[in-house]
Amino acid sequence: MRDLTYPPIILTAKTLFRVLGLSFQMEGTHHVPRTGGALLAFNHVGYIDFVLGGLAAQDSGRLVRFMAKKEVFDHPVGGPVMRSMHHIAVDRADGAGSLTEALRYLESGQVVGIFPEATISRSFEVKELKSGATRIAAEAGVPLLPVALWGTQRLMTKDHPRDFSRGKTIGIRVGEPMHPTGEDPVAETLELHDRLSRLVNEAVDAYPAAEQPRGSWWLPASRGGTAPTPDEAARLDAEEKAARAARKAAREAAPEV
Repeated sequence: MRDLTYPPIILTAKTLFRVLGLSFQMEGTHHVPRTGGALLAFNHVGYIDFVLGGLAAQDSGRLVRFMAKKEVFDHPVGGPVMRSMHHIAVDRADGAGSLTEALRYLESGQVVGIFPEATISRSFEVKELKSGATRIAAEAGVPLLPVALWGTQRLMTKDHPRDFSRGKTIGIRVGEPMHPTGEDPVAETLELHDRLSRLVNEAVDAYPAAEQPRGSWWLPASRGGTAPTPDEAARLDAEEKAARAARKAAREAAPEV
């Protein structure tokens, strides 16, 4: 797999990170294998998680091929860039296609990144996970590594204005690998949820207190923040989904001009 654009894009991104004055708290990155296929399962708190999440594999010298929604690939600028880095388009209407592609990448020795929550967590706690991550890892016979991201929501997330002011900290923590067998995907997915939740909590605990005062909007309600509770976040997600479906129905019903 030739990578003509991925390395220079990484260099450009790292330059932007320095311009933004980002600092990083990295833990457990040695767990990412230096060779062979591996699936990294990330929590999802911000729109640029896939940009910063790739740093989890940098110490191991690996490039992460992220599974991202098809709409990103449909963008006239973002689409060609994503394809040039060999990321994987996820079409919710054709899940089997993206699954096959992910398996092909893993079996050829690539590192693939997946967001098993499917959408951004408005509560900033780990939502219910889809079972795809454990099923893919089991079928490909590769290790599954939970990866927690923290602080990315402060840059760009749902329901809040983007903020690229300088001096923010980003936490990235990689957990020990799991080895799913596929015999009980439900139990293995629950284990992944537990591991990912513990890593997120560790990232919150390690985050600089001066940057994370009690009452911060990016802190979970359970940790003294003002983020929606998981139940409130689920209600907001349902309302957003209904509004999106209504807009789609209106467009399809509109007469052609």
